[in-house]
Amino acid sequence: MANSILTPTAVTREALRILHQKLNFVGSINRTYDDSFAKSGAKIGDSLKIRLPNQYVVRSGATLSAQDTTESSTTLQIATQKGVDLNFTSVDLTLSLDDFSKRILDPAMSVLAANVEADALSMALDVYNNVNNIGSAITFNKLMMSRKVLNDNLAPMDSNRTVLLNTQDNVDLVDALKGLFQDSNAIKEQYKEGSMGRTGGFDFYENTLMANQTTGSAAASTGYTVNGAVTANGSAAVTVQTGSTTFKNGDVFTVAGCNRVHPESKADTGVLQQFVVTADYAGGAGSLAFAPAIYTSGGRQNVVAAGLANSAALTKIGAANGVYKPSLAFHKDAFAFATADLVMPSGVDFASRQALDGLSMRIVRQYDINNDKFPCRLDILYGYKTIRAELAARILSN
Repeated sequence: MANSILTPTAVTREALRILHQKLNFVGSINRTYDDSFAKSGAKIGDSLKIRLPNQYVVRSGATLSAQDTTESSTTLQIATQKGVDLNFTSVDLTLSLDDFSKRILDPAMSVLAANVEADALSMALDVYNNVNNIGSAITFNKLMMSRKVLNDNLAPMDSNRTVLLNTQDNVDLVDALKGLFQDSNAIKEQYKEGSMGRTGGFDFYENTLMANQTTGSAAASTGYTVNGAVTANGSAAVTVQTGSTTFKNGDVFTVAGCNRVHPESKADTGVLQQFVVTADYAGGAGSLAFAPAIYTSGGRQNVVAAGLANSAALTKIGAANGVYKPSLAFHKDAFAFATADLVMPSGVDFASRQALDGLSMRIVRQYDINNDKFPCRLDILYGYKTIRAELAARILSN
């Protein structure tokens, strides 16, 4: 039987295929691939600007009331390079691709995928919408509450909604709902690790990489109050009166009287707007940074005109120093993940760069004459960004 020599293109494509199958979070969000990072004469630095939707105010009556269009964007930086380094032997290089995948690529891509996925899942702490089920096992009702949150924030009602369940939530939920997962194509293919099926408008996956969320020492009734009303459009910090307890990045709180408004009609929904702390806060009087920035008027209005009223109390979701492991419901466009083409070196023994479904990977091999080996590296250069946090919700149970 003739030898089956592996080509660099074949190896790179197979590595991408394996990596892609193991990323059930990254594989479910917006993946932006842009080879202009590596094109000679067309390099754009290390950042992509992502334009956000314009929002307008509706006029009542016949009198013209022109409004300016102020476009907004967010920046996604491509700054993280990770890879796996291998040594091939001459025997390895004549294996069939299937055998090569199982013996070499699969374990290498598994650990690389886990690290990439864990990095991207840190975006869960940017999400300010929370379904508070602390102290109880997750139920289908709470999943439907997360669906309500996405609907209330006008997430598209399409096939691009996903729920990532942590392992405990999966245990509590899957037996009760197993009869609901009847999508024959999903059952037949099972092409992503942890795939459970589709129900309630979501694709469901189990993910072991969902990080714990540890809250600050502030209790649910924090004791903090607003020190000076905050009403200016674009405000993303509030001065609080003195207190000794702390907040951690990712803590979620509400402010008494600060209700969210409907994204289009701007009517008061009667529901408190949730905010996420964006930087650790050491306690005491000072400025507490949060997201989303508040808008009390105009096309981007998201809270009632009163904004954060003076002396209004802050209430936190979760107990003091609580440790929770959230599950995550989201629409594809809540988050973005981007890869860029790494520069191809010349004068090497074996090299290829390939892209698959928004993921770009490079493989380079060179002969080591001193040790009679073939050291090889597989690299991916990527970045990630929460672009529309309102299209996601954390579910805190147990």
